[in-house]
Amino acid sequence: MGNNSSAQSSSPSLPINSTFDLPSPLPSWPSGGGFAKGIIDLGGLEVCQVTTFNKVWAVYEGGQDNLGATFFEPSSVPEGFSILGFYAQPNNRKLFGWTLVGKDLSGDSLRAPVDYLLLWSGKSTKVENNGGETGSIWQPVPPEGYNAVGLIVTTSAEKPPLDKIRCVRSDLTDQSEPDALIWETNGFSVSSSKPINRGIQASSVCVGTFVANSSNPTLACLKNNKFDYSCMPSKVQIDALFQAYAPWIYFHKDEKYLPASVNWFFSNGALLYKKGEESNPVQVEPNGSNLPQGESNDGLYWLDLPVASDTRKRVKGGDLQSMEVYLHIKPVFGGTFTDIAVWMFYPFNGPSRAKLKLATIPLGKIGEHIGDWEHFTLRISNFSGKLHRMYLSQHSRGSWIDASEIEFQGGGNKPVAYASLNGHAMYSKPGLVLQGKDDVGIRNDTGKSKQVIDTAARFRVVAAEYMEDVEEPAWLNYMRHWGPKIDYGHENEIRGVEKIMVGESLKNVFRSAIKGLPNEVFGEEGPTGPKLKRNWLGDED
Repeated sequence: MGNNSSAQSSSPSLPINSTFDLPSPLPSWPSGGGFAKGIIDLGGLEVCQVTTFNKVWAVYEGGQDNLGATFFEPSSVPEGFSILGFYAQPNNRKLFGWTLVGKDLSGDSLRAPVDYLLLWSGKSTKVENNGGETGSIWQPVPPEGYNAVGLIVTTSAEKPPLDKIRCVRSDLTDQSEPDALIWETNGFSVSSSKPINRGIQASSVCVGTFVANSSNPTLACLKNNKFDYSCMPSKVQIDALFQAYAPWIYFHKDEKYLPASVNWFFSNGALLYKKGEESNPVQVEPNGSNLPQGESNDGLYWLDLPVASDTRKRVKGGDLQSMEVYLHIKPVFGGTFTDIAVWMFYPFNGPSRAKLKLATIPLGKIGEHIGDWEHFTLRISNFSGKLHRMYLSQHSRGSWIDASEIEFQGGGNKPVAYASLNGHAMYSKPGLVLQGKDDVGIRNDTGKSKQVIDTAARFRVVAAEYMEDVEEPAWLNYMRHWGPKIDYGHENEIRGVEKIMVGESLKNVFRSAIKGLPNEVFGEEGPTGPKLKRNWLGDED
């Protein structure tokens, strides 16, 4: 452990000491409905999103990058609203967060706690803290019929005043769980939290506060008892939001397999096959109107590229000029946030490459498959219309990037994302991401090039379950495979690579990296469309 003087000397340069904001001011969103009005009624409890804070206590070791964390009290709380919990954030990034504050509309939605439980105190451990101050973390003890939804931090051993925070009536709460780790020391940890029940039909509301692993019982989140979509954006507002936040997508300079619009794919000879009638495929109509519709994948149908070799090769390459992205608009956290899930279609996914220490080895046909769907998601506050996070899909998984960590381009609020060579996984920074360890694994190479698209140029809202006037295209309800089932004999490909490896440990690491790839990478099954992905109705994680 270091000493206080070194911690203090380094602390002024920590990112947390500056506040992040989007590069450009928010535009004036088109008016209408309850979107971006600043306050949302959860049914007897009004909530407002506070994004300004006063620093209470900081610690300069442990947690992400071993830089510690800082704990904040919400400030500039509007008249009539009460604090529901404090905010905490790692010190390795600029201050950028929010918590909800509440206003009692029904007369009994909020109550002061009856006591506090001390969860942790710096007096019991040696930590690099703020100017010698010792932090203490407290959990409110709610009156009967109420739940605590946030914690309090003090620099005193004395219990906080009972009127400092409010607990929430039980029927306005739901269960939460820890999310991302913020800070830990000697077995005690602090994490952000999220509702257990998530997805487009879940009424649970994220509070924006933090939880501790010693919280007992676990803190609750809020619940929207008036979940009527009234704060969700209208079609006109969605168009404005996407114009403001639509990312630039960069493709690798060597990328041969670019995205295309679905209609371009169909119009250029895509074929529909049926089991038992393989010798007589049907050409797909340009709008997909002759695709079989249905609620599930019966395994009877699949799509494929045109048969003629020259056309097949051309369609494999996609068409950046006609390419459009497809938006699915989803209520999140009980309608307090909007997710704009943005789907991109690639006619073909290229072969994978392995990194074996200093060498790069092509993996033959491993990684190749027809009909590749990728997506990213913009998470936007319905209180303000501000972009908070972006999710990038990566080989059937993915990762959230906070707005403070996003690269923006062109002076506005448009993020930048990078599609990996051949595999089309999405990343927030250029360079190499390795699926593996010890310099052995599957390569994901990204970089800036002249192959780039502004996703706002051509986009179409294809689904928004809460709206009545969004017509879903026929291809969206095609629940079968977008590519054929092909066995490339990948075991032979893998053995061929292993022959040039020296040592069992190298082979084991390589095998482990291969096992981490989804089945469709091996050509064992054609990929399915957006509606069959688990995140269509659920959350991204």
